[in-house]
Amino acid sequence: MDMTAPDFWNDNETAQTKLKFQKALKTKIEKYETLMNKAEDLEGLIEMALMDEDDSLEPEVEASYNELDTSYQKLVLETLLKGDYDANNAILSIHAGSGGTDAQDWASMLLRMYKRWGEQHGYTVKTLDLQDDTEAGIKSVSLLFEGLNAYGFLKSEKGVHRIVRISPFDASGKRHTSFSSVDVMPELDDSVAIDINPVDLKIDTYRSSGSGGQHVNTTDSAVRITHLPTGVVVQCQNERSQIANRTTAMKMLMAKLIELKEREHKDKIEDLAGDYSQITWGSQIRSYVFHPYNLVKDHRTGAEMGNIQAVMDGDLDLFIDAYLKEASTNELKING
Repeated sequence: MDMTAPDFWNDNETAQTKLKFQKALKTKIEKYETLMNKAEDLEGLIEMALMDEDDSLEPEVEASYNELDTSYQKLVLETLLKGDYDANNAILSIHAGSGGTDAQDWASMLLRMYKRWGEQHGYTVKTLDLQDDTEAGIKSVSLLFEGLNAYGFLKSEKGVHRIVRISPFDASGKRHTSFSSVDVMPELDDSVAIDINPVDLKIDTYRSSGSGGQHVNTTDSAVRITHLPTGVVVQCQNERSQIANRTTAMKMLMAKLIELKEREHKDKIEDLAGDYSQITWGSQIRSYVFHPYNLVKDHRTGAEMGNIQAVMDGDLDLFIDAYLKEASTNELKING
């Protein structure tokens, strides 16, 4: 079990960051101790069954073993989360791609899927920004997942997601292929700060289109920030004040720029240039086929599941687990 301090922890770090690391370390130790206690209990149960030659305990032994194995596999998976920001909250954004109304409907399906996954794993899910469509579906949405290791798990979802199905919006009943992109970045705490040249920012305010009461919908409280050198765009409209939305949007921008800097192996934020406003189309990471058969397949790991409804209901653990395991051994396949 990895118990080393993260690389970014130094003498200048705030007490808040150190406390966060200590809490995460304590949680790991508690999970390990709980696992060892379960193993000892199972060992005692097996010894008792053998000593008494009591076959009636077999179902209880099997159930205890399965529970122990599930806990063990989960703990092993968590040890793969060694990135500097893996323990952080996650900001997940979905953008409808090519496919018109079908793509917007697909984006809304992905929104439901990720909300279900978050709820099933005990995360608090908040909507930061939502751009819906008057006809159907959503154009884009940004969600905040609050809880330990949210970013570590959800970073596997970054990429283009493809759906193949009989379109509910096509009266001729033809099969359609649509795309939506998913972007994931860690939420940064106040201990992480980067210098961004104000000249590089374009800040727009607009009227919120989401729910939130009369104040939110009748004032220009929503904020959109564009980082001109990279083309990165972030926006927030869930707060009641423009100041609060601007603060949240700036945190989202900093998180995205840091993620880009590390991905591009750049020394400084200023070294980033180019259009990073969306994930490249044509490089889907996963396909969801509803017709002519049911199958969800991850093109990076080869993991697949035939129960597509379970996946759409938030059962993503198979794909997340496969990604983390293969990423840890650098065996991920090229997207395609």
